[in-house]
Amino acid sequence: MTDYLILGAAALFAGLIDAVVGGGGLIQLPALFSALPSVAPATLLGTSKLAGVWGTSVAAFSYSRRVKVIWSTAAPAAMAAFGFAFLGAFTVTRIPPDFLRQLLPFILIGVASYTFLRKDLGSVHAPAHIGFREKGFAVLAGSAIGFYDGFFGPGTGSFLVFVFVRFFGFDFLGASAASKVVNVACNIAALMWFGYSGHLIWQLGLLMGACNIAGSLVGTRLAIRHGSVFVRKVFLVVVGILILKTSYDAFLK
Repeated sequence: MTDYLILGAAALFAGLIDAVVGGGGLIQLPALFSALPSVAPATLLGTSKLAGVWGTSVAAFSYSRRVKVIWSTAAPAAMAAFGFAFLGAFTVTRIPPDFLRQLLPFILIGVASYTFLRKDLGSVHAPAHIGFREKGFAVLAGSAIGFYDGFFGPGTGSFLVFVFVRFFGFDFLGASAASKVVNVACNIAALMWFGYSGHLIWQLGLLMGACNIAGSLVGTRLAIRHGSVFVRKVFLVVVGILILKTSYDAFLK
């Protein structure tokens, strides 16, 4: 019972952070691995996806009601992410993601450094691509991040926010809204494989999902109320913590 209370609290906080800038897996996955050390990693990943998809879906709906979602970018990215997240989830049940674990801290350092040095990054919404070029880049971005999310996952939401800001010219609030649409597609696709292959703890995942929704509602309201400046600050904090956590997992654990 104590473990379930801890996991519920972790899911609530993860939903809050994930709704603002992504990165909820930073909280939720370590909590699952710590509370259930004897359970197969793929099953813990699947259970985390089951918990997270509810909060992410609620956040996507809340953003769509209050923030303009650029569907011409978000929709093709989401469709590509769906297919490649399924492929990534299939792959992780066959191949351990050890090489990504060691590479991830360096990628995150690059993301954080670029965002910190570019003070004006994400302050103004000025889409950088239109037409076929926009859709083509969206498919490429969705494919790459979708596979990563299904295969490994930590920081997916933060990577999506960064990609939409840096390569598509979104402001941070608009990027966070679009990233939720893509993240929902990733989670659903990965869940299809994890569920089919039996890598899910349904009762625990649904319990954590309810907590995730509560956190997501709070996080979405905070992001919309305080705008892109607030989201940028939270983004830098979350990526900084991700760097520390992934570095520890890769080289010290």
